[in-house]
Amino acid sequence: MSVLICGSMAYDTIMVFHDRFKHHILPEQVHILNVSFLVPDLRREYGGCAGNIAYNLKLLGGEPLIMATVGKDFQPYSQWLAYCGLSHEYIRVLEDSFTGQAYITTDMDDNQITAFHPGAMSFSHLNQVPGDRGIKLGIVSPDGKDGMVQHARQFHAQGIPFIFDPGQGMPMFSGEELLEFVELADWITLNDYEAKLMEERTGLSPEQLAAKVKALIITKGGDGSLIYTNGGILEIPSAKPKSVSDPTGCGDAYRAGLLYGLAEGLDWATTGRIASLLGAIKVETAGTQNHGFTQNEFKERYRENFGHGF
Repeated sequence: MSVLICGSMAYDTIMVFHDRFKHHILPEQVHILNVSFLVPDLRREYGGCAGNIAYNLKLLGGEPLIMATVGKDFQPYSQWLAYCGLSHEYIRVLEDSFTGQAYITTDMDDNQITAFHPGAMSFSHLNQVPGDRGIKLGIVSPDGKDGMVQHARQFHAQGIPFIFDPGQGMPMFSGEELLEFVELADWITLNDYEAKLMEERTGLSPEQLAAKVKALIITKGGDGSLIYTNGGILEIPSAKPKSVSDPTGCGDAYRAGLLYGLAEGLDWATTGRIASLLGAIKVETAGTQNHGFTQNEFKERYRENFGHGF
């Protein structure tokens, strides 16, 4: 089953600050904030929500199609996608723009400060959800604002069920705009901070939000996740990582697990656990697209964590 993943493609420049932000940011002085962090560790990775979700879904054996706009500097990323067996069919290259660029600084508590240059992502509305490719499932993840709105409307108009994943793009939208996504989407996924922001902007509690979609998924980091569906709340335990290296991209990995479970017709208890395990595997490796596993290895780790298979 082909899954269309709408979202950003970006280069991530990731820096590690060998201390804690809280030791250097004084709450009572934030109105005159002027800080500099020494970051001895730096690396450049392939990223962006669409790229990360597609990479993880491919590892699980899914059939992801990326729909994104990228810039004139995209060739190295393009070569990486080809190596991973990911299609370029719906990736549009804009020669007068740069590919999105994220600059992420992480401290020793895994807090992050991110600056993002959208570049070509701002023109994501130039892409159209194809109606003749046999796409059965989709996701609208952080992207250009106009593109996110357009693609949600196009999924809905074509009867293609999709996940709304506002992520770090949520501040772009008013409460009224977010409510339109809620009316169009089949499922919504948020982290716990985004869930609070969604409630503040829309006036809807998680229970009220869940009543408008097939399921609302709220992730809580190491505390697992909650799936609101059919009038109840399903608690999904966190999976145990073998080590903790880098949290960047864990949310995208989790969302790939959701898409896999939905595409395979699995129940929510299993789908949530697959998503949880995929996030835990990602945290073990620096970068968002450097981890890997075989299907048998994944199933064995699933059994180790949850006491049964799928």
